[in-house]
Amino acid sequence: MRKHIAAAGVAALAVTALAGCSTSGGDDEAAGTDGGTTTLTVFAAASLKGSFEDLAQQFEAAHDGVDVQLSFAGSSDLVAQIQQGAPADVFASADTANMDKLTADDLVGEPQDFATNTLEIAVPPGNPAGVETLQDLADPDVALVTCAPEVPCGAASAKVADAAGLDLKPVSEEQSVTDVLGKVIAGEADAGLVYVTDVAAAGDDVEGVEFPEASEAVNTYPIAPVADAKQADLAQQFVDLVLSDDGQQTLAGFGFAAP
Repeated sequence: MRKHIAAAGVAALAVTALAGCSTSGGDDEAAGTDGGTTTLTVFAAASLKGSFEDLAQQFEAAHDGVDVQLSFAGSSDLVAQIQQGAPADVFASADTANMDKLTADDLVGEPQDFATNTLEIAVPPGNPAGVETLQDLADPDVALVTCAPEVPCGAASAKVADAAGLDLKPVSEEQSVTDVLGKVIAGEADAGLVYVTDVAAAGDDVEGVEFPEASEAVNTYPIAPVADAKQADLAQQFVDLVLSDDGQQTLAGFGFAAP
């Protein structure tokens, strides 16, 4: 049965897991297993939640006794956790910049691009603020929410704003794209800059407003096994699944484009 870790709990898990390695955890714990079950830990950008849950199910179905443990958060947060020693076998980032930080530190294997994504404006049903263009987001009467600049969706938001010559002043900057979407769904924002995949996943909870400037900031998603992963072989097999025809078909079903 696959386990999911809330973003806020990942750091706590890391501390607990690392502490467990220094105590008498037993042979199963040292081997990354639990009562005959092998755990594969995958850290993935928040925007990958739906697609990676599907891929994890496929992987588990093809690997008896393997439990894929998924941890979703903003890519920059996940990078910081890996740098601090959080136990992970695979890392999938929503941009190359954050993956490059781990590559520079020799904390991952060779990254491979597996998907691309672009921004879209999410608005509440009925679009009460009447947002129709990117330029509308600069209206001080529009409560805009974006990702923080260090988060891939925030960096992309800044890039499209610069391309359009806009000075966007969001009322809130979030640490993940799902947090931005959550603000819009909760009625706490008139608009949010998220990915097209997030709008699609939200269904009737939001409406999407496309804008041509989105082509100025296409995010490329890389994936790599984490260096010294406890489950190195399984980590590479999970990466291979993501890159396979089946994996690419799954990602396309969630709105991702090919790299």
